[in-house]
Amino acid sequence: MCNTYIPIPMKIERIINENPDKSLRTYNLSFVNEADKEKFVYMPGQFCEFSILGKGESPFGIASSPTEEGILKFTVSRTGSVTREIHYLQEGDIVGVRGPLGNWYPEELVRGQDVVIIGGGFAFTTLRAMIVYMLEHRDRYGKITVIYGARTPEHFIYKEELDEWEKRDDIILHLTIDKPYPGWEKLIGFVPTITKEVRLDSQSYVIVCGPPIMIKYTLPVLSEIGFQDDKIFTSLERRMKCGIGKCGRCGIGSKYVCIDGPVFSLAELNKIPEAF
Repeated sequence: MCNTYIPIPMKIERIINENPDKSLRTYNLSFVNEADKEKFVYMPGQFCEFSILGKGESPFGIASSPTEEGILKFTVSRTGSVTREIHYLQEGDIVGVRGPLGNWYPEELVRGQDVVIIGGGFAFTTLRAMIVYMLEHRDRYGKITVIYGARTPEHFIYKEELDEWEKRDDIILHLTIDKPYPGWEKLIGFVPTITKEVRLDSQSYVIVCGPPIMIKYTLPVLSEIGFQDDKIFTSLERRMKCGIGKCGRCGIGSKYVCIDGPVFSLAELNKIPEAF
């Protein structure tokens, strides 16, 4: 983008309710100006500042893949004042987007390698972007394994796509919920436990994104299995606000999550004792 302080105008094309109580919604946005569309180049793992004029802005990971041309996808949980205003929006409304911001998942590094994707809850957004990107360029990667956990079946997002991925023979999908639920016949258990139980090749690269507590207890399991620290990557979203390293709210040690991340290897995080 030419000016990191000026939002790009975007139009809401579609709003998708991801759960029954409508507290989690996915927004498909299109570019108002063709010039902005051509300049907006991003990779899975990056984020944007989603803004409403006069109401504020908040950072969200980009849930769409660069292969899905012409749209940006964001999934927003109604948790505060800005997200409440976002949930009042309707299809056809114009909003602002600043970005793309931050770094991205190590796509070039994992080419030709087996990849394990581990996610939890609605933090599956940027992982969805990475999976869609890899499936679109399927010949670039080895075995793709996905472990995705949610509190209940209703708390999974992108359910239609999950159903489609389960039917494919070029991706292995493990879905798990925290505890037994009527009608659920798949895995039951927290993500760290399932990660230990599923047979994973420790020579693979791993990308993890989820609630901080999930990441905290999953990373040691990966190390226990035998994954090298420089092959484990995770995305942090710690108190990000401005997105460009000016406000200082997302500082961890000597790093700012918004500009040095949000994607870090475990080797990097081991040097930052305040990361979790």
